[in-house]
Amino acid sequence: MPGTTREELTALLRAWTKATERMTLGAEAAPGGVAGGNPLAAPADTGEAMGLPASGLTVTIGFGPSLFDDRFGLADRRPEALIELPAFRGDALRPERSGGDMALQACAHDPQVAVHAIRNLVRIGAGRVSVRWSQLGFGRTSSTSTSQATPRNLFGYKDGTNNLKAEEPELLERHVWVQPDDVPGAAAWLAGGSYLVARRIRMHIEVWDRTSLQEQDATFGRRKLKGEPMGGSEEFDEPDFAALGSDGEPAIPRDSHVFLAHASQLDGIRILRRGYNFTDGTDGLGRLDAGLFFIAFMRDAHAQFVPMQRALAAKDRLNEYIVHDGSALFACPPGIDADDPSDVWGRALFT
Repeated sequence: MPGTTREELTALLRAWTKATERMTLGAEAAPGGVAGGNPLAAPADTGEAMGLPASGLTVTIGFGPSLFDDRFGLADRRPEALIELPAFRGDALRPERSGGDMALQACAHDPQVAVHAIRNLVRIGAGRVSVRWSQLGFGRTSSTSTSQATPRNLFGYKDGTNNLKAEEPELLERHVWVQPDDVPGAAAWLAGGSYLVARRIRMHIEVWDRTSLQEQDATFGRRKLKGEPMGGSEEFDEPDFAALGSDGEPAIPRDSHVFLAHASQLDGIRILRRGYNFTDGTDGLGRLDAGLFFIAFMRDAHAQFVPMQRALAAKDRLNEYIVHDGSALFACPPGIDADDPSDVWGRALFT
């Protein structure tokens, strides 16, 4: 945001809050925005969501570490844990797909509604902010409620079986929501919020599709058809890492994704996964540019995600079939107070 002042940034956050509130209700970004304004001026709504329902639209905002430099007088308000993620073994990060001062995430049952929301927020921000990078995802790659069936990733495996669920408030408090003691003093604006980690993970689809089912199962540590852990019989069976197979080796390989990512191997670390599949055409060499847009929320990325990813980067069998090419960390403040019409995104941060 070169040249943008603190006053311009806070005015933008107010405008974004107002427009988002309207769009989450299924309304235009501004009253009469599509065709009710001055015909000699650009419309205040792009129009592609006209006639569509709200489709469960939600929009989340996050603030990146780079926002807390000298431009906006926020240096003393940066939470201690809001520092860039370290490099991990095997990363092939592209700068144009990483980082950023702020993040906007729109989710909806209808992708056109989500794209409409982002498009209009970008339009409103013209001249004050510009898009560094974007990613369109579809479906889900983790269930976040017991009412949801576990979705599948593009490798065909159920993803997020052991994810934290909305029906587990005590676990969410422990692992997801930033607590007041975590952010003392000027960083207290983040209490009740969460950290968002975004990782663009490209899958080597063509290599995977030529890999045997036995190897695929061993890579994940789960069976493909029902998603049960190897050695188990049902999807939600607790993985038995002590069980042995007919060959006398562990039924769940020690380099499988399930083994390495399990809380029992990470001193109890857990995170809330909320990722999406993506397909961005081909790479010009006949290969799909597709994979997992990993999004996860947690109480402290450096205490939770970093040790988890280091363990995976060092030994995960899945690394043969994936590469991380985008990465970012953001601090997401608590949601807007619906009972306070004056509340806006970032109010506590700037006041």
